[in-house]
Amino acid sequence: MARAIQQPHFAILVGLASVFIAINLVVGSWERAGETLGDMDDAMRLLQVRHFLDGHAWFDLHEPRLGPLGYESHWSRLIDAGLAGLFLLFNVFTDAASAERLMRAVWPMLWVAPAVLGMVAAAWRLAGRDAAIVALLLAMAGLPAFQQFLPGRIDHHNVQIALAVLVLATTVWSDRRPWTAWAAGALSGLALAIGLENLIFVALCGAAFALRYAVDRTAAGALVRYGAALAASAAAAFLVSVPPDHWGRTVCDEIAINWAAPAIVAGALLALGAGRLEARSVRMRGALVAAVAAAAGAIFVALEPHCLGGPYAMMDPRLRAIWFDHVSEMEPLWKIAPRSPAVAAAVIIFPAVSLMATLLLGAARERRGDPAYLTAASVLVAACILTVAVAKMCMYAMWLGMPLVAAGCMHLFARLRLTNLVSRAAVALLLTPILLTAGVIAIAEAAGAPPAAKQDGRVAGGCFRIANYAPLAALPPGLVATEIDFGSFVLASTPHSVLGAPYHRLAEGVLAAHDAFALPPDEAHVLFTRLNVDYVVTCGDRAPPGLSAAERRVGLWAALHAGAPPAWLARLPSGPGQVFTVYRVVRDVAASDPGRER
Repeated sequence: MARAIQQPHFAILVGLASVFIAINLVVGSWERAGETLGDMDDAMRLLQVRHFLDGHAWFDLHEPRLGPLGYESHWSRLIDAGLAGLFLLFNVFTDAASAERLMRAVWPMLWVAPAVLGMVAAAWRLAGRDAAIVALLLAMAGLPAFQQFLPGRIDHHNVQIALAVLVLATTVWSDRRPWTAWAAGALSGLALAIGLENLIFVALCGAAFALRYAVDRTAAGALVRYGAALAASAAAAFLVSVPPDHWGRTVCDEIAINWAAPAIVAGALLALGAGRLEARSVRMRGALVAAVAAAAGAIFVALEPHCLGGPYAMMDPRLRAIWFDHVSEMEPLWKIAPRSPAVAAAVIIFPAVSLMATLLLGAARERRGDPAYLTAASVLVAACILTVAVAKMCMYAMWLGMPLVAAGCMHLFARLRLTNLVSRAAVALLLTPILLTAGVIAIAEAAGAPPAAKQDGRVAGGCFRIANYAPLAALPPGLVATEIDFGSFVLASTPHSVLGAPYHRLAEGVLAAHDAFALPPDEAHVLFTRLNVDYVVTCGDRAPPGLSAAERRVGLWAALHAGAPPAWLARLPSGPGQVFTVYRVVRDVAASDPGRER
């Protein structure tokens, strides 16, 4: 792969394709990136970067303005460091506001090339250089797969997607290029430091190294290199991500001792044992792999058995009904399909085509013994299962599926005896993410499904536009009660504090923000007095997610929606075009039980 990928003409193709994709993304989304902060996570990440630039310590991820008691973020400081570096670079040439906008636009573009390179490299290993060319075509017409790479997307998903693809690429090349085993181990540790969304893909690639060694003694060197790099990078990821006073703490949603220790132990034991048992039987090598897996699993379970339930296992169960179950990107496809069949079809079409391409490739006997194919197929199947269970994982499935679709195209070309470039390009274009997605949406809508592009009323109403927060920002700083999806935007765009934002660790804040609108006005007044709430803010006519039918009838939201706020709320004047309705909590209106102050 090293010589092939580094050939000037192909390197130029990859570079030009990446530049073409980046330009299209910037041109298509530059204006929108200046109007909004993206989504809630992008706004929160921006706030975290600002704090870092203002001098917050590396391990200081506390946000005092969020929630009744503040909020401790679990996001990687490594992303903040990269973003801060970009800001400082741009700030040399322009003012802070422009530098911040450039930072938000350029950061996602930096991860386009690594993602494309990893995907193309995997396709090359599966079916040769021509498949890599087809993979470039898929990427260039792969807009649905680039939703996490749009200007303004600074949370972490673009980095995680790129790392998942790079780990796969280095894994499938590890039987042909020794250095890729080192890279796979190092990238796996980095992926753990960034987040756990791609944990299953990283784990499957690690399993591929171990299983290949078990059946093939010549794979011992690759496993030794991978294991050593994994142990070192996982240890480094732990040290750079976890403050010393938390080294013994176990959590399920970020790298901690219960995640790092199994990776370090497994990597070290494989690195130490694989070479020594290289000449032994398949049974002995298999026993080593099984023993290491058992040891790592036992450590994981012993340190924190709750995490067998996944990254949200420690989340307060009360949050599910009032918030988590209403997050669209976390919904399973079987819930989305009855409500929005066109959206469900758009989410699953390319992963489904990728699975068909994988089955087509697997029909060839020689593929069944190819570790590259088996690894790529296993990772794709896992991504498709996750997509069905959690819709947002479709982006990972698209990227991990493109190498297999490209390889499948080569098989299809041979079957159809297509030898000229034009006919091959025409067939490949039909299988690109953008055409497949557009086609399946058109079919679904022609069959009577609601339009897939129906916009969230809050987006159409300007509830996430930066400019619309200016009147709220002009008010004296105070504590705001608003829908939790607006919480991160209030923090990033105003000096106010906010009761809640959409984060699973912020149980008390999410519950308080929910109760603010769900409780009857008199009870809400008690809550506001206890927490010293200063403002109540609404936007549009949509009720906050999670309110039951009864709460929508009798809660504070019902009174505000009907235009009949209680006496203890004074509506503030609004200017032309202002989308937010702001109420000030009147302190001198007695409540039946004011409770204690915060």
